Amino acid sequence: MTVRAVVTDPRARAALRIAEVADPEPRPGQVLIDVRHISLNRGEVAFAGSLPPGTVSGYDASGVVARAAADGSGPAEGTRVVAFGPGAWAQRVAVDTDAVAEVPDAVDLAHAAALPMAGVTALRALRTRPILGRRVLVTGAAGGIGRFAVQLAALGGAHVVASVGSAARGEGLTGLGAREVVVGLDGIDGSFDLILDNVGGAQLVAAWPLLAPGGDLQSIGWASEEPAVFAPGSLFFLGRSRTISTFGDATAFGPDLATLLGLAAEGRLSAEIGLRDTWERLAEAAEALLGRQVAGKAVLDVEPWRAGQSGA
Repeated sequence: MTVRAVVTDPRARAALRIAEVADPEPRPGQVLIDVRHISLNRGEVAFAGSLPPGTVSGYDASGVVARAAADGSGPAEGTRVVAFGPGAWAQRVAVDTDAVAEVPDAVDLAHAAALPMAGVTALRALRTRPILGRRVLVTGAAGGIGRFAVQLAALGGAHVVASVGSAARGEGLTGLGAREVVVGLDGIDGSFDLILDNVGGAQLVAAWPLLAPGGDLQSIGWASEEPAVFAPGSLFFLGRSRTISTFGDATAFGPDLATLLGLAAEGRLSAEIGLRDTWERLAEAAEALLGRQVAGKAVLDVEPWRAGQSGA
């Protein structure tokens, strides 16, 4: 049998297209999910052209369990779930049970699809330092990770400053918990205990002097696609060490997804979907993300898989 999936193709618009691929065969510790919604992340789209042609793309999906894991772990057949795993942008995907979480009835499946990569990245980056009563700066705050980070930092009791590329991009961030919204980093008053940088390049360099003694700069994105060049001696500092940390923890998303879903069910966390469309308009959505025309997350509705479809 076959399923339709988003695959890489350097000749296609945004280097992505929908094609027929083999129906995934889950391992004993995996569930098979009938996908209803997928969420695009800018990095996945930006680097699609560097993957081997025909690679099934994406990591974020939500849907319904079509087949429970053979080893007895994870959710039962028929459970509404959100998942994080390679090859997620398809009508059906096999995912490790520790990377799946049940979606509460109060949470729409489309909103759940927006949570995995961006939401868990924000959550794990914020957990690296105590933030109650501390100052936290989020750069690139208008994007998917940024909007989750602003909300979660505010929920954690931080004084949140949100940095955006333009005044228009900053709309709605105070409603999500930002105490201040600034364009770029000019004119910021005071230092920060934690900085979550989604921009990289020159802005990462400019953010470094804003760290308080003992503070940490979490490099979690590089939307600028520009090098970061530090002047000689600029990293020297007398006092408690300041650090720049990389982020790449993509293991066992299930428990953290459950945490985010619980907050969403309580109305304390919003998915902030800035683009919602059918996956037949994949190219348009991908180009909007690359062009920074989406405030928040991009979610696409997937045509359901049917046993009698072409190629089955």
